Amino acid sequence: MSPSRLGVIYIGQTPRPNYVAEVRKVLGPSVEIIEAGALDGLSRVEIEALVPRDSKDTLYSRLPSGDDVVVSKIEVTRRVQGLLEDLAGRGLDVILMFCTGAFHGLKPKELVVFPSAVLAGYLEAVVPAGRLGFFTPLPSQVEQVTQKWARPSWAITVVPLVPSATTDREILPAVERMTQAQPDLIVLDCMAYTHAHKERIRELTGVRTVLAVSLAARAVQELIG
Repeated sequence: MSPSRLGVIYIGQTPRPNYVAEVRKVLGPSVEIIEAGALDGLSRVEIEALVPRDSKDTLYSRLPSGDDVVVSKIEVTRRVQGLLEDLAGRGLDVILMFCTGAFHGLKPKELVVFPSAVLAGYLEAVVPAGRLGFFTPLPSQVEQVTQKWARPSWAITVVPLVPSATTDREILPAVERMTQAQPDLIVLDCMAYTHAHKERIRELTGVRTVLAVSLAARAVQELIG
């Protein structure tokens, strides 16, 4: 039996061995992973020209260089559609959209896992009512994330924490703000957060914490396992 083949579409650039490593923590080493990036082939100047129109049009990505960038969701969505078409017919078992944002208007030709939908179904199942805390990369994303997760039965707190933050000095101010809200569950609402972020935030808060990348990878695992 040939190994399973997974396509991964990033809103940034390839290659992303660190992201692949996070996915492999769930899927293991045998799955073949084909990467594609919405910003592949663009220079830094061209990327910086993809300016968001407003807070709702804002996406965060970290480039392979380690630089954080903010780009237009509308422009990225257009480029992602092209990647979906490029990956069609390449014998992939499933494609993983590596972003927790909701992408409207896409027309996949093959099976695609959207982390935003997986996360929404999961949270509605495990926390039908209560207090939810969400970490999101940028202050400019707080409004759109708050609106995205607004439910009559949930009290929502959204705190910005850039995924490039790795030290307690960088993480603690955001964790302290989140702790004040006393959430029943914390959600790392960006695929760039890592297992290390999850472990440290849970240690600091004592609150169960959901990592988007591992949850999405488990959804993929059900389809290829």
